[in-house]
Amino acid sequence: MSEQIPVIRLADIHLRRSGTTILDGVSWTVEAGEHWSLLGANGSGKTTLLKVITGYEWPTSGRVEVLGERFGECSIPLLRRRIGWASSSLQARFPDDAPALEIVVTGFDAALSSQYHEYTEVELEASAYALERVGAGRILRRPYGVLSQGERQRVLLARSLVHQPGLLILDEPCAGLDPRSREEFLDDVEKLLAAKDAPTLILVTHHIEEIRSSIAKTMVVRDGKALATGATADVLNAQVLGTAFAGECEVHKRGERYLLDWKWK
Repeated sequence: MSEQIPVIRLADIHLRRSGTTILDGVSWTVEAGEHWSLLGANGSGKTTLLKVITGYEWPTSGRVEVLGERFGECSIPLLRRRIGWASSSLQARFPDDAPALEIVVTGFDAALSSQYHEYTEVELEASAYALERVGAGRILRRPYGVLSQGERQRVLLARSLVHQPGLLILDEPCAGLDPRSREEFLDDVEKLLAAKDAPTLILVTHHIEEIRSSIAKTMVVRDGKALATGATADVLNAQVLGTAFAGECEVHKRGERYLLDWKWK
């Protein structure tokens, strides 16, 4: 039986800009079928790490392989079509008058508008199915501008899934959601991950309570370095998180959920 190719393989990644070290020797392997959370304070290097993985930043040194493609030997635009990305930062970049379905279908070519693209009936049907899959089928004709924050985030999630990616990156997807909407959104992500054809997930968050039981692996970054990498149950402890966020804390577990209690001075 042949060895399965990792979804992500980063080897000794360094990235420097204008004399400043942003990533400092990061190595990270994500195997197929694994789901990871990525934690770190603002400025720790999380966003830059994601940009390296998606080919929007090029490391100063080190080796990058994503979905079996080695950077420098592959087409980055074609590779990006195999990666789904949903981020709360994208919400303001879509036209308010566009129906939800038209926003989802732009995921096929990573566009921000369907105005200059002609999509096939097959692509439109796939987009409608993606909305159904994330519990948002009822809003496919509604203008984006009248949707709630939670509905907008589901539209972006559907957009990231429409082309059946091998890797799905959710970059702080719960930012701005109220507690109930956040739990409902995370419930739907759990259902997606339970499917046989689920992509490998990278969840980027500041909040350990958003890390559900399906996310069995975690990386914590600090100052551009991998502070801790491994099983979520081992990594989420007071010493690691206190160092990552520069504070004293306690980590509790209620059922399968993690809770963080800070002791600010």
